[in-house]
Amino acid sequence: VQLVESGGGLVQAGGSLKLSCAASGYVTFSNSVMGWFRRAPGKEREFVAAISWTGHTTFYGDSVKGRFSISRDNAKATVYLQMDSLKPEDTAVYYCAGRGYQHDISRYEWADKYTYWGQGTQVTVSS
Repeated sequence: VQLVESGGGLVQAGGSLKLSCAASGYVTFSNSVMGWFRRAPGKEREFVAAISWTGHTTFYGDSVKGRFSISRDNAKATVYLQMDSLKPEDTAVYYCAGRGYQHDISRYEWADKYTYWGQGTQVTVSS
């Protein structure tokens, strides 16, 4: 399985970015929960968002609720993270992650529950 993130970059505060995560070799993608996490310098890895295999159910970390939106296209084996109203504190490396077990949405905010990880994409928000 390979997960490849793209779409990161430098943006001013208040701006927007859309991250993409393209999966390959992930035969159970359309039956698996997908998530986004981030790690800022000197901080712990933080849950950002997760989405059910159908895309009908989404979850968000408290710090991004109302500003970020996760979606997926199972036909393209791709997950997206639309980030609006960006703040300097959103600066981090963002990682896409996928579950190894199908139809398992328990503890979606726990990084340890995800089997597959991308290499990360840097998002920098300037003030």
